[in-house]
Amino acid sequence: MQQAFEAIYENGTFRPLPGENLTISEGSRVRITVENEPEPKALELALNVFADFTESEIQEIEEIALNRDHFFGSRDAS
Repeated sequence: MQQAFEAIYENGTFRPLPGENLTISEGSRVRITVENEPEPKALELALNVFADFTESEIQEIEEIALNRDHFFGSRDAS
């Protein structure tokens, strides 16, 4: 069974946030994968990366970024 929930880590313990409905039996052994929330400022910057570009400019940037023809420079890729 997989179950995702938000928690706070404090004093060596993960504490689920209020309102989280967990279906885990007391004493159960679980595997935890930690995924940090992005810093609000970093998230804001990421969301505004293309704010001043036109749709055409954004498309051109994305095409350049996704073009792997020159990914290895002058090195022969074969």
